[in-house]
Amino acid sequence: MSLNDLRAQILAATLPELAFEGVTDKALVRGALDAGLAPEAAERAFPGGVAEMIRFWSQTSDQTMMEGIEALAPKPQRLSDRIAAAVRLRLEADADHREAVRRTASYLALPWNTTLALQCLWATVDAIWYAVGDSATDFSWYTKRATLAAAYGATLLCWLDDESENSEATWAFLERRIGEASDLTTLRSRLSARFTRPGHWRRPRTQF
Repeated sequence: MSLNDLRAQILAATLPELAFEGVTDKALVRGALDAGLAPEAAERAFPGGVAEMIRFWSQTSDQTMMEGIEALAPKPQRLSDRIAAAVRLRLEADADHREAVRRTASYLALPWNTTLALQCLWATVDAIWYAVGDSATDFSWYTKRATLAAAYGATLLCWLDDESENSEATWAFLERRIGEASDLTTLRSRLSARFTRPGHWRRPRTQF
């Protein structure tokens, strides 16, 4: 079994545990046991403990979202529609584990987990922009991701408390937030023209 397969197996078994045990290393060990593995398998798969598992989970869900966008047929023509579809697919990737997402969101809100929270959020919005065809390398690379991060975070909170059928209230909220973000396009373009100069605001070589 490869390391990624081991991680995926333990992750799948751990997510239900998070709803009861909370986001702890104990839940991770219980997940390994539930997967029919020795307790030591949890440390072998995730030497960094539950924090490393969260990072892997986020990356896995990002990949599921990207595959979902690639499989859409027909693909939405408008950029705003593609972004909305990507955000929806990203949330739906974890629809079977909403309580685990809620517990993890609370865990990431703790001050000592800020770095991990920001890294996972930034990686997700970067994956969304990549999935919808963004190729910007100038100042707009930052502004688009910062704008989407705010919209995604607000939509996630709405989704966690949404009791409407098929989460329709969340998707309506998402459409409004994407619309509000689109209204900033003109301002963003002006800022980009003003601040984008040789040697300034280049896309970083390393990313989260």
